[in-house]
Amino acid sequence: MRATKIALEEHVNPPELADAAARFYPPETWTRLREPLLDIHGRLLAAMDASGIEITVLSLNAPGIQAIPAKRQAVDAARRANDYFAEQVAQNPKRFLAFAALPMQDPEAAIVELTRCVQDLGFKGALVNGFSQTDDPATILYYDLPQYRPFWAAVEQLDVPFYLHPRQLVGERSDVHGYPWLQGSAWSFGVEVATHALRLMTSGLFDAYPKLTVVIGHLGETLPHAMWRLDHRIHAIARGVPAKKTVTECLRNNFYVTTSGNFSTLALMNTILAIGAERVMFSVDYPYEAMAEAAAWFDRLEVISEGDWYKIARGNAEKLLRIDTVKQSGASA
Repeated sequence: MRATKIALEEHVNPPELADAAARFYPPETWTRLREPLLDIHGRLLAAMDASGIEITVLSLNAPGIQAIPAKRQAVDAARRANDYFAEQVAQNPKRFLAFAALPMQDPEAAIVELTRCVQDLGFKGALVNGFSQTDDPATILYYDLPQYRPFWAAVEQLDVPFYLHPRQLVGERSDVHGYPWLQGSAWSFGVEVATHALRLMTSGLFDAYPKLTVVIGHLGETLPHAMWRLDHRIHAIARGVPAKKTVTECLRNNFYVTTSGNFSTLALMNTILAIGAERVMFSVDYPYEAMAEAAAWFDRLEVISEGDWYKIARGNAEKLLRIDTVKQSGASA
């Protein structure tokens, strides 16, 4: 019998923030999502039990704190969300862990909140829902900007992962105008996160902070499949690129990817060939994807070795998140 799994990209909402997210979804979609996002110890736990998922790392549903332009409000909302996560984990610490929500609109406040969450609350890192809006809602901030260097220094010092998750765009991408089915999770989310990740890589961030670890979902948002061409063309045509490390070096040394929302055997095998099984972790993307579907696909995989299967199922997450398997023992359904 195969081992139980650890899932890292599973989203919930504190009750007080739940309805603030409604404006980002069609009414019928929000009606379907609202209760699963709120019911941690009922629906989520039952789905874990039925799918052989031993531990879930809770994170704030997108766009979360990143869509609160007022800095003071963002700081306050992040602290309240993290206190809520800590309360939920305390109710069932064998089954739940947490990633911190961060007010990236204010890099100094983000440092303070991440430090509190890791050192005082025992969180395993942070999950941030893409770029942040600040002051003027049309103004967006990407985290390769110079003001974020002290934040990244703090992340490296704390030695925890930073999960870069998609969020709804501000306005409509011109390249999918008139094609609403290509917006959001079908295509635009992946483009946004991949571009953000490439900004981080090519800015020289990982030269300055070589021990940084960033996680991205959906089997790497196509980046493992594009890294040869990226490096080839950047070398061929670019001038003045700050980074010394190549995209390939960053993906293989500073990034992990998860299976969240991409249950494709071919894509998984290609990703393993590109960056190694040691850089891949199981996840679902609950409640947007079904834990049962993710588990049915992954548990039946026979095209990878049992050793690689175990690494992806839980071994890599145990190592990255420093999960004490002795303390967590007895948590299996």
